Amino acid sequence: MKTFIEIVGGIILICPLIVLILTYMICRKMRIKKMYAVGFAADITTFILFFSVPLAFKSIWEVPFSLYIISIALLIALGLTFIDWRTKKEIDVPILLKKIWRIYFVLLSILYISAWLIGLSVNIVEYLKSA
Repeated sequence: MKTFIEIVGGIILICPLIVLILTYMICRKMRIKKMYAVGFAADITTFILFFSVPLAFKSIWEVPFSLYIISIALLIALGLTFIDWRTKKEIDVPILLKKIWRIYFVLLSILYISAWLIGLSVNIVEYLKSA
């Protein structure tokens, strides 16, 4: 049972797209509106991406990227909070957190796709060099 959980956890970390699709499908089966299902699936996937992106970049360059990603996430949160405070004077915390979390989803998704493309390119180049 322990190895099964490890395998499932590894698959989820390697491919967060599976989490996105499965969460969306489960929400739709529960008759949640499409817009809310997409949002909830993105929220769950963002949490997984916070672990997957550093893992993907570490597997390519063997350098830990976790600190960089956390630092950038904090800077984004600070920046958006400052902008929200300057424009509205009254911060609506749940809406601000949702906005920050969705920006994290977009940025982490872009980083994850980039990591896959870079990793694929590096492996192709290494294969062509050895052949």
